[in-house]
Amino acid sequence: MTLTAPQRARARRLLRDAERRATPIDPLSELLPGLDTADAYAVQQGNIADRLTAGATVVGHKVGLTSAAMQRLLGVGEPDFGHLLDDMVHRDGAAVHAGRYCAPRVEPEICFRLAAPLRGPGVTVADVLAATEAVAPALEIVDSRIRDWKITLADTVADNASSAGLVVAAWTPLGEVPDLPAVLVDLLVDGERVASGNGREVLGHPAAAVAWLADTLSAFDVTLEPGHVVLPGAMTTAPFVTAGQKVEARFSGLGPVSVSFV
Repeated sequence: MTLTAPQRARARRLLRDAERRATPIDPLSELLPGLDTADAYAVQQGNIADRLTAGATVVGHKVGLTSAAMQRLLGVGEPDFGHLLDDMVHRDGAAVHAGRYCAPRVEPEICFRLAAPLRGPGVTVADVLAATEAVAPALEIVDSRIRDWKITLADTVADNASSAGLVVAAWTPLGEVPDLPAVLVDLLVDGERVASGNGREVLGHPAAAVAWLADTLSAFDVTLEPGHVVLPGAMTTAPFVTAGQKVEARFSGLGPVSVSFV
């Protein structure tokens, strides 16, 4: 780490206040030029610890920046991870207040629910599939507390990998789903298709992203737990959304999932 403890505490406070007020801040990488990825994960974990102290519960993790489309969109070159908390989860078809976010976007993803623990290093796609109970069509609401999404990898890592919400539809047992890399998705905003993709966009196989997560978390002495969910990454680019819009993702073999912004 390159920042001092007071500097990391300042970064946590800035991000926490930006989220509470839905008012973005200048990039942390500019405000604290020494910020590196190790510092950023320390900032993320500090803010998650504060939310757990306040009563939230970890329900899983998200992997970000796994598709070439999202890496190009945000100008980064490697995945990252964040935490999913119970107060971030919305039911399928929910109405969500857009004003609670700074600049929200929506991503279609295949959500995994684990039946067995996963711990790296050396986790394989086969290991992930063996540990997975079911998958579901999902939408991740992503939001950057950094102004204009002007982020480096360290900025988004510190900001809980830009995660803000999760919408999950019906679960399908893994043995009843199609080949995950071949799953197709259409993303619609107000009924108009704005993007399409498939499971191969996520590191070649969505389970490969879950394996990457398990291996990466092992360095933090963290195990993916039974019952937890994992978002492996976006299958398309992520459009901005505003109040008054409805977003729906239609997955081949898995079904639809939707959320409305009010």
